Amino acid sequence: MECSGKVTPQLMMAVGTAVIGSLQFGYNTGVINAPQSIIESFYNETWSGRFAEPISQSTLTALWSLSVAIFSVGGMFGSFSVGILANRFGRRNSMLMANVLAFVAAAFMGFSKLAASFEMLIIGRFVVGLYSGLSTGFVPMYVEEISPTSVRGALGTLHQLGVVLGILVAQIFGIESIMGNASLWPLLLGFTLLPAVLQCVLLPLCPESPRYLLINCNEESKARGILIKLRGTDDVSEDMQEMKEESQQMMREKKVTVPELFRSPVYRQPILVAIMLQLSQQLSGINAVFYYSTGIFERSGVSQPVYATIGAGVVNTAFTVVSLFVVERVGRRPLHLTGLMGMAVSSVFLTVAMALLDHFSWMSYVSMAAIFSYVAFFEIGPGPIPWFIVAELFSQGPRPAAIAVAGFCNWSANFLVGMCFQYVEQICGPYVFIIFAVLLLGFFVFTYFKVPETNGRTFDEIAAEFRQSAGQGADKYSSPEEFNTLRGDDPDL
Repeated sequence: MECSGKVTPQLMMAVGTAVIGSLQFGYNTGVINAPQSIIESFYNETWSGRFAEPISQSTLTALWSLSVAIFSVGGMFGSFSVGILANRFGRRNSMLMANVLAFVAAAFMGFSKLAASFEMLIIGRFVVGLYSGLSTGFVPMYVEEISPTSVRGALGTLHQLGVVLGILVAQIFGIESIMGNASLWPLLLGFTLLPAVLQCVLLPLCPESPRYLLINCNEESKARGILIKLRGTDDVSEDMQEMKEESQQMMREKKVTVPELFRSPVYRQPILVAIMLQLSQQLSGINAVFYYSTGIFERSGVSQPVYATIGAGVVNTAFTVVSLFVVERVGRRPLHLTGLMGMAVSSVFLTVAMALLDHFSWMSYVSMAAIFSYVAFFEIGPGPIPWFIVAELFSQGPRPAAIAVAGFCNWSANFLVGMCFQYVEQICGPYVFIIFAVLLLGFFVFTYFKVPETNGRTFDEIAAEFRQSAGQGADKYSSPEEFNTLRGDDPDL
């Protein structure tokens, strides 16, 4: 249908408002980076004030790593709650409710200096992690469900654009002359309050997901009315028919729980793909760059490391926009493969440059170029694609549970990198990025052989391909009845 791909003001308003949650996630990922030395000084002063002795280097390193990584622990808990909340309260209302956590986090972090409490800062980081974990589930799910099939990938990429814009804003605000200084850093961390207020004002003006209303709530007329507004046309019969078919399919399925995703051969393959895509994003090493880029640039001999970090943020944003425009033309799979291989090559160049820095001063420019290249290739594929392709791999029934599992794996890997990178770097020195290069090549091989193309296909068509693939394995079982019992869904599927 010609109108199905139309991008209307109502659609962009809804997507743009949802993506504020993505911006919050990006901001709180990047905000801790620039003022590291200033916040460490605050930890030292607070420790000295309490115990009348300076903090030891090992304790300071542990406290700082905890401050960085506790964000991911919150993200793990938040992401695992996505399915329960999204199905009980709806996609839009769940996003609205999550902002309570952003307000609480802003208060804890913003008043931590006044209270002379680094514990408050760490608790605030955990709470804003909870919020971000929920947002990384709610936002892609909502955007995917309200978007026309023909532009679903492009609009899905806006989640990642929100993330990288948030990181860039955090990097700019973190400049010493703006808020990255001894007096204003609490405002830098508490800034998360303002986007939360904006989203709370705008979300009530946005519609609920019509797919949720029709399939989960059986409110056909309300779903049709919202679709007419979102599509800008009275003819929404094609969208309604697709959702009705998916609803009928769901009625033949049992309710899909998280354990069921792993027990059922129908869902086992797509959930494995979803998990591996999330791991390919986080274990690519990109957060090592985001969390510790200022330090990496310092060791690379860059004279103004904060500005180099901001440069990486600009490259990050620019290539996310590139991905936004090419994802529907080129497809998800080729972009992801290109990104993984490009990052692997960039990490080798970064390792060589950092290893030879003491011998050749011009290697600092090579290391900077390698980091910029690393970030650019990340945003071509592994950055945006894993977030929205998970929503595409599953029909309405298993989607919330699948997004919760995928999000949990993403945040767990995020935590692992955030907590361990400093220690591994101390052991491996400049060769730390070789570990990421090996992982990237492994993910490249997996993607090449196992990840299907989802571009331009309906949710039901993608799910049907996995059902067919699982169905080919039915002859392994002693009887069709045994296979259907293990599948956990209707034999008619």
